[in-house]
Amino acid sequence: MGGPGEPPEGTPDGASNGAEDEYRSVVFDESFVRAARLQEFSAQERLTDHAPAVRRRPPLRRGLSRQALVLVVLIALAFGTAIYMGVRHPYQTPQAHQPVEPLRMTVIPLAPKGSVPGATDPEQLYANSPAAQFRTGAEGIPLPAARRTANFSDGQVVTALTTAKDYIVRSSLYPEVLTGEQVRPVRVLLDPGQLDQFDRSFEVPSADGRHAPTGWLVRFDPAHAELADREIRVQGTLQVTEADSATLEVTADHTFVYALRPADAGAKAEASLFTVRRELHFRFDRDDLRLHQAQLVGSHVQAGPLSCAEDAAGRLRPLLAGQTPKAGGPADTDPYAPHGATALCGTLADSAQPKV
Repeated sequence: MGGPGEPPEGTPDGASNGAEDEYRSVVFDESFVRAARLQEFSAQERLTDHAPAVRRRPPLRRGLSRQALVLVVLIALAFGTAIYMGVRHPYQTPQAHQPVEPLRMTVIPLAPKGSVPGATDPEQLYANSPAAQFRTGAEGIPLPAARRTANFSDGQVVTALTTAKDYIVRSSLYPEVLTGEQVRPVRVLLDPGQLDQFDRSFEVPSADGRHAPTGWLVRFDPAHAELADREIRVQGTLQVTEADSATLEVTADHTFVYALRPADAGAKAEASLFTVRRELHFRFDRDDLRLHQAQLVGSHVQAGPLSCAEDAAGRLRPLLAGQTPKAGGPADTDPYAPHGATALCGTLADSAQPKV
């Protein structure tokens, strides 16, 4: 007999009765069944352990296991240590920033005893002078073997030597610097603490031992002389020492020999040799090394042939082939003036002149 509400003939084939419709909204899909925490004990477990029919399953572990988490932490620590050691140099120690010392300079003209020898071929002049064995250009400024010091690495020592060489090359060999057209190639290599002194030296040149352009670089008067040969002869040395735990010092001593002729005289005009000896003292702190800059703290220059009466502080006006020094000595100076430089003048030895 059919249930309440069913037709007398019963439920038609393929049709569900009301009882089934009542539970149709409850659906147990596969993911729900797998996630269920109730698990039926086996028959053996129920006989031996007297356990209830079902047991609670342990919750599923989500996320990383403890071992995986420890591994991730160790990898992160190793990676961070590698970055730290790469950025922070093992020799580097925190140092208070020291004020930059101003450049002290001396420019000494060397006057010849007689007229300046000359020749139309600069190579002939070089071959018959003490510069015959000098190298050409930057090749005459070789770097010494670099070794680490107590507080500076091999790389830092090399950087100091390379920066000093770059300064010497730019300030003594660049044609645009020699003729006074540019100063920037030299200026960009200086520590920012010296830029004011450098700029003032060119804006208001003075033979006060602090503001002579020729103390910073070699500079000829372009209206007076020009290069007869761009292959400048050079010879000298570089030495590096550790001044203290925060400072490297480089001492440079080089002799430069230029072949010059009168400005706008043409290639047929006689050339003569002009010699400049530069003793430069550089200082580098760690910031200078990092930025490829230098502190030039000492400059001692001897140049000739020049007339003692000429002012060699602003531009060099060399005595050229056939010329003799002007009468008169150096300009008057006041030894009691603060920061004043005593004007000096030397005699250019005959052995320093080419034999023509």
